[in-house]
Amino acid sequence: MNELVAIDLPPGDAFVVALRRIWDRGDAAFPIDHRLPVPARQRLVDALRPGRILDRSGETEWLDGAPVESGDALVMATSGTTGEPKGVVLTHAALAASARATSEALGVDPERDHWVSCLPLAHIGGMSVVTRSLVTSTRLSVLDRFDPAEVEVLGRRGATLISLVATALRRVDASGYRAVLLGGAAPPARVATNVITTYGMTETGSGVVYDGLPLPGVEIRIDRPGTDGSGEIHLRGAMLLRSYRFTPSPLDADGWLPTGDGGRMVDGRLEVHGRLAEVIVSGGEKIWPIPVEQLLATAPGVAEAAVWKRADPEWGERVVAWVVPDDPARPPLLDELRAVIQAELAPYCAPKELVLLAELPRAPGGKVLRRQLI
Repeated sequence: MNELVAIDLPPGDAFVVALRRIWDRGDAAFPIDHRLPVPARQRLVDALRPGRILDRSGETEWLDGAPVESGDALVMATSGTTGEPKGVVLTHAALAASARATSEALGVDPERDHWVSCLPLAHIGGMSVVTRSLVTSTRLSVLDRFDPAEVEVLGRRGATLISLVATALRRVDASGYRAVLLGGAAPPARVATNVITTYGMTETGSGVVYDGLPLPGVEIRIDRPGTDGSGEIHLRGAMLLRSYRFTPSPLDADGWLPTGDGGRMVDGRLEVHGRLAEVIVSGGEKIWPIPVEQLLATAPGVAEAAVWKRADPEWGERVVAWVVPDDPARPPLLDELRAVIQAELAPYCAPKELVLLAELPRAPGGKVLRRQLI
């Protein structure tokens, strides 16, 4: 019987060795974010029921463990939109398909390329770097945390490929890398030529759309498009999850995954608008936060920006901008930000309120936690 083994170790060579050992004996791995407090770890263990837990002291049998199916490789914890922990089950075949598609798109040469993993391994953005390297036998360096200086040094010393989130990219000079995969949140409006913006999720085993184009073997369908061509993004491909742990597969009978994201195809490229649940309806007009955020990030005096909504007695909902200023002593003004938006988007997209923050609330993968913007 195949077991699920939780890996409660910090990122590094020991983690990779443990992962290989688990796979070699036919078991599946469940990486736990070692930064979590004990109660949060316990909730994950209770929800996903590994058969063993591997930490610095060795492996411990877990009495309430439940088996996995043959061929299962990873169970990645995600809260999705519900906030409740659930496990995305990825098979060895899915990991191999993801590695092949990514390598083909990037032109990876295992003899010359060198991946750097610096994101948390309990999240797919970090773990997928490790699995790609293992599947393709490409050189790999795993950092125990994101360290801008170490990332830059590795780039100068021959490392060629790295995966980052937008927050990390802003803090590092990644010009030494041949390609930088950027995921985890909406990308900046402008990026360097070596940066590839990706779209994907835990359920797709990492990014499956690069700069708007699907990876080899990936299909995109816009479900029930409106008059502007936008609708829910559906994806299909061999790298998708098998199921959720203890929950039926979200794939339909034809293998399509409804993502819950809105978007449309423009000149053959996918344009992602954001979570369908996060669309703002103000005065009957639909406003997607991501395009507004991207423009706000280019405004003078703005270090970071997020857009969400507040109830409004006249409009139903109003657009609100939460901004981290470059200089707290000289923050941008609401009228200045409105002018930036109105120069590029419909007038109703401009924020009607400005809130200044020292930092934006973010998930470990870099996504802004809009529900915490109040």
